[in-house]
Amino acid sequence: MDILWILWTIPAVIAVEETLMDSTTATAELGWTVYPVSGSSDNSWEEVSGYDENMNTIRTYQVCNVFDNNQNNWVRTKYIRRRGAQRIHVEMKFSVRDCSSIPNVPGSCKETFNLYYYESDADTATRTSPAWMENPWIKVDTIAADESFSQVDLGGRVMMINTEVRSFGPVSKNGFYLAFQDYGGCMSLIAVRVFYRKCPRKITNGALFQETLSGAESTSLVAARGVCIPNAEEVDVPIKLYCNGDGEWMVPIGRCMCKAGNEAVENGTVCRACPSGFFKPTQGDEACLQCPINSRTTSEGAINCVCRNGYYRTDSDPLQMPCTTVPSAPQTVISSVNETSVMLEWMPPRDSGGREDVVFNIICKSCGGGRGGCTRCGDNVQFLPRQLGLTESRVYISDLLAHTQYTFEVQAVNGVSDQSPYSPQYASVNITTNQAAPSTVSIMHQVSRTVDSITLSWSQPDQPNGVILDYELQYYEKDQSEYNSTTIRSQTNTVVIRGLKPGSIYVFQVRARTVAGFGRYSGKLYFQTMTEAEYNTSIQEKLPLIIGSAAAGLVFLIAVVVIIIVCNRRGFDRADSEYTDKLQHYTSGHMTPGMKIYIDPFTYEDPNEAVREFAKEIDISCVKIEQVIGAGEFGEVCSGNLKLPGKREMFVAIKTLKSGYTEKQRRDFLSEASIMGQFDHPNVIHLEGVVTKSSPVMIITEFMENGSLDTFLRQNDGQFTVIQLVGMLRGIASGMKYLADMNYVHRDLAARNILVNSNLVCKVSDFGLSRFLEDDTSDPTYTSALGGKIPIRWTAPEAIQYRKFTSASDVWSYGIVMWEVMSYGERPYWDMTNQDVINAIEQDYRLPPPMDCPSALHQLMLDCWQKDRNNRPKFSQIVNNLDKMIRNPNTLKAMTPLSSGVHLPLLDRSIPDFSSFSTVDEWLDAIKMGQYKDNFANADFSTFDVVSQMTMDDILRVGVTLAGHQKKILNSVQMMRAQMNQIQSVEV
Repeated sequence: MDILWILWTIPAVIAVEETLMDSTTATAELGWTVYPVSGSSDNSWEEVSGYDENMNTIRTYQVCNVFDNNQNNWVRTKYIRRRGAQRIHVEMKFSVRDCSSIPNVPGSCKETFNLYYYESDADTATRTSPAWMENPWIKVDTIAADESFSQVDLGGRVMMINTEVRSFGPVSKNGFYLAFQDYGGCMSLIAVRVFYRKCPRKITNGALFQETLSGAESTSLVAARGVCIPNAEEVDVPIKLYCNGDGEWMVPIGRCMCKAGNEAVENGTVCRACPSGFFKPTQGDEACLQCPINSRTTSEGAINCVCRNGYYRTDSDPLQMPCTTVPSAPQTVISSVNETSVMLEWMPPRDSGGREDVVFNIICKSCGGGRGGCTRCGDNVQFLPRQLGLTESRVYISDLLAHTQYTFEVQAVNGVSDQSPYSPQYASVNITTNQAAPSTVSIMHQVSRTVDSITLSWSQPDQPNGVILDYELQYYEKDQSEYNSTTIRSQTNTVVIRGLKPGSIYVFQVRARTVAGFGRYSGKLYFQTMTEAEYNTSIQEKLPLIIGSAAAGLVFLIAVVVIIIVCNRRGFDRADSEYTDKLQHYTSGHMTPGMKIYIDPFTYEDPNEAVREFAKEIDISCVKIEQVIGAGEFGEVCSGNLKLPGKREMFVAIKTLKSGYTEKQRRDFLSEASIMGQFDHPNVIHLEGVVTKSSPVMIITEFMENGSLDTFLRQNDGQFTVIQLVGMLRGIASGMKYLADMNYVHRDLAARNILVNSNLVCKVSDFGLSRFLEDDTSDPTYTSALGGKIPIRWTAPEAIQYRKFTSASDVWSYGIVMWEVMSYGERPYWDMTNQDVINAIEQDYRLPPPMDCPSALHQLMLDCWQKDRNNRPKFSQIVNNLDKMIRNPNTLKAMTPLSSGVHLPLLDRSIPDFSSFSTVDEWLDAIKMGQYKDNFANADFSTFDVVSQMTMDDILRVGVTLAGHQKKILNSVQMMRAQMNQIQSVEV
């Protein structure tokens, strides 16, 4: 509960104090028990009539025997029933004689006294029981006077009245006694008031909270359930408020909102039904809305307005949108025929029906010869950009039949056209096509390649529109202009292009020709010649096979030639990098030479192909498992040794797939290797290879001696310097920058998924995305409440709400990892529920800085947690920032939580603007800390300039001992400092 207080506070409500005893209200003698018994000794407390500060007559107790040593004078109140209270407050008004003002006073003179209490279920105390000593009495505190008196005038002593308040608890029995012990002073106990505090009855967030007793400790938070006011209902979670030890409400969780058809009035304390002609579609605090044009209501408390006849509303239309009708027909359709294609253009309809979502549909009818009836066009006809739902008033129609009559109807429709009982309005046009060139060649692939040639083949056009006479191939180097291209003709659909440069990328396009002319060029495809090194390597690999085959005779020589041809088509290509293999899949707008882009293994039709592409197969005889070190999602995690031929033996981590797996489990297990195998970075876990041809199936990676980062930090709490921690963060950021540059989104970046080796190098791991595809809530880190498993505490709000995972959402997660590192593995948001975390983030609350966290690092965390993902830094910027901190360690020494211009999401939103007050005392009253006015004044914290520079040490030195009060004052001081800095920056 104390942690929740860090995140949220609400404007304080004055606490209710219930008095259990007040000595000033006594109309007769108090009759408290004294020890020693009055009359038997001059040392005893004595009950006398006195006056309070307003000169009202009251009964008081006084004692003054300072000339005898070893004083032990007690006075005990009558039995006080606690009436359910768990923490008791005692307000004491008293005066003390200054020992130095008493002539010949001995050294035993005191200016303090002790306060005790004793619990009992019944009024059983006697003059001798309980015994007059600290045990069984429980000491509350030693009470000292702020001011003592020393002057005497003709009317008697001039007393300085002190007021002190002390509290104790928890108390659990039916009642208690108070006792005051004097041990050598001259004083008067003028008034004693005993009371407890409770939070008052309150309506907030649409819910009623009854009076609630404060907790047993000063820092306790007592939960209270609220009840929704009439015509309101709970939202998200049960409605709760917490009553703190000072009797103030705080930490709101959940809320009630007015139901649909009701609006909040009287400052949100009443939910009233919407009047006739008004509506409210959803629950919430919004006011009722007036019915939009062309609609009406039929009763009070309406949740929507019904459209009038002839007007409609779509399911996606906001209920406050006017009801609309269908559009009129398009105007002035113009056609332009080009062989077997036609361009249609038209004017928009005069009447859009009151909507802005008017689109157009094209109905194509073929009217062969004009004698029979027209029929709908076949699927071969192409519409650009499309046939239905056109937003522009033009369409290009191609692949029509030559010398054929067509009728095109252009319909105008909008969002409510399907609700109208009538067909859409349309305009039509008739055209006749001419002779046409062939359609575009759609498929082209590489047959083989050498250092200076590439052999290509392609398919015939889908619509030749006649006999293909020949093909024209155009090509040029990728880095050259298209105007420098070379063209060659071929009467077949295969061609060898010679005279190319080794290791160069070329752009190719092809088109077909009939008697009607050339068709359009195909799309641009990219193919690369072999480098000299690749060619020599492949020849050397095949040379022994060629020599052996030649010795076996002509038949075997022919077989060798066949093998070489096959290798040229497959082996040579496989020798190329995966980047080169994929070149033909990228257009010029998607690929940059030398740049490697992550390829999702789930896009492969056969997932095993992705494993073969990106992961090296290791023979199981090279692997030796030593011991089991953990359990993974699919099986055991082991440590062991890997000894590859020609290489030194190395220590590795081995993930195994448990027996009895399904094909889907095998695919999901190996998908991590298909992902990991694409990465090569010192801060990303390195894949050594996989074992798929033996049992068990394995993934083998480098071994990280110190295990996961969160466990490692918890085991070494406080053992590292800030520079060492920043170095770890820098490594993680560098790895994430590499992944982001490859267009890979991690989705589960957390300290548990970072591994640490013996040199404290941190590496990003855990690339298995299957957890997001399963609905298994056995791991409390993940939740399926929103559909699919998401690590709520580490995930950006847009990823939780909209499943929008990007590098920007990984940056949010990295900010949480920073917080984990600086707090040595603390659980983010502590013991809050996932739903409470979501609510807090939605209300712009953020995690506070961990203990001893430099302000520069916490500011970087806050930057990562920007609600707008476009405002978050890139990983490259994060790496640069951390590098600057490492180069200049002085930037890591400042521990001030916040500075000028920084957003303050951790502070109490109820803290007022200090500029609205003229004195520090007024400011303290406004934040409900007025009891410390004298403390601030005595310590010379009397101006806002001085107060704004206070630290936690200053607050302790002033005398603020309650943790809750320390937090409240420190937050207010930080707000004051930020406001003053903003004012200064504006003036500059």
